[in-house]
Amino acid sequence: MRIYGVDFTCAPRRAKPITAAIALLKGKSLRVSEIEALSSFAQFESLLARPGPWVGGFDFPFALPLELLRDLQWPLGWKSAVARASQLSRAQLRNTLDAYRATRPPGRKYAHRATDLPAGSSSPMKLVNPPVALMFHEGAPRLLASGVHLPALADGDRSRVALEAYPGLLVRRQLGLRASYKSDTRAGQTRERRLARKRIVEALEEAKPLGIKVLMDNALKSRVLADGTGDLLDAIICAVQAAWASSQPQFGLPPVAFAGEGWIISA
Repeated sequence: MRIYGVDFTCAPRRAKPITAAIALLKGKSLRVSEIEALSSFAQFESLLARPGPWVGGFDFPFALPLELLRDLQWPLGWKSAVARASQLSRAQLRNTLDAYRATRPPGRKYAHRATDLPAGSSSPMKLVNPPVALMFHEGAPRLLASGVHLPALADGDRSRVALEAYPGLLVRRQLGLRASYKSDTRAGQTRERRLARKRIVEALEEAKPLGIKVLMDNALKSRVLADGTGDLLDAIICAVQAAWASSQPQFGLPPVAFAGEGWIISA
């Protein structure tokens, strides 16, 4: 089975591309053959269009919280909600979410999906650090347009399966690593963070924590360890989550996921 792991950005460019790990799953072994840098949305759309069979894990929120949709009086169905969001410019989306937060009491400024608590993920409403609302705004419409199969959200080409992944879940909750392992700034790319990446890679090579053993050649491993942004490692983690899900009933999604919000795999 071909497996993709994608670390997404809402503003791809040469300096900060969408990062895609390309791997092959045989049994419980996942061999990562290459990592591609997609510096434009056109390249990302081309990845989604590649013929199957493949299963991909994508690190961005596929859906908005149902609570938010109800309060905004937007459609609750996933396709309709994505279409509604895509009608807004980025500035209009920011204004809509800012205005909505202003109506909510302290401590409850953000609505969450059912999956966010068990996964430890941010609300898809968040606009900074990381701007996952903007990632949804750019990513979800492209998933919809691609015709891929989205379990719990939309039927599509079942030879191309897209699942929502989240590296932070595997690192913090499943491996128990609390130390930071990445930074987008040069000053933050420290020896301690490199050592943290090394511990994560070693765990993945030992099939921890999901029973998927990661294999890669020494040159690629050196690139992953040297990448202070953590984008290459995050893409591989997304691939591990997708590989695990590919062998699970209903891709490991619980029945509650079929409420239109989707689910983060392995949560």
